[in-house]
Amino acid sequence: MKIKRFEDIIAWQKAQDLTVEIYSLFKGLKDYSFRDQVCRASVSISNNIAEGFDRSSLIDFKRFLYISLSSCSEVKSMLYLAERLNYIDEKNRNLLINQAAEVSMILTGLIKSINPSN
Repeated sequence: MKIKRFEDIIAWQKAQDLTVEIYSLFKGLKDYSFRDQVCRASVSISNNIAEGFDRSSLIDFKRFLYISLSSCSEVKSMLYLAERLNYIDEKNRNLLINQAAEVSMILTGLIKSINPSN
């Protein structure tokens, strides 16, 4: 089955869910630069999937998926830091890390499935 819209990509859907959770959890944080960075990194995951999907080649799509994967790693790193800074508790960190890890696994599988010669 060929995916016709980026909205049908599971990684995009789950990245959107992760972003909603991050925005919700950090909405009251007074460290505005931290909040802005973690929110922007989370948005970058789904946005790069969408942008890459509508590029003209599978090579470009794959490149954008790698950028999404990198943004996902940035989010995970910031979540660990957020716990160390007492911005979030361990339970919320683990919940979000698990969501981010799932997105990373799906992205990795999607990247591996793309054969630019098709």
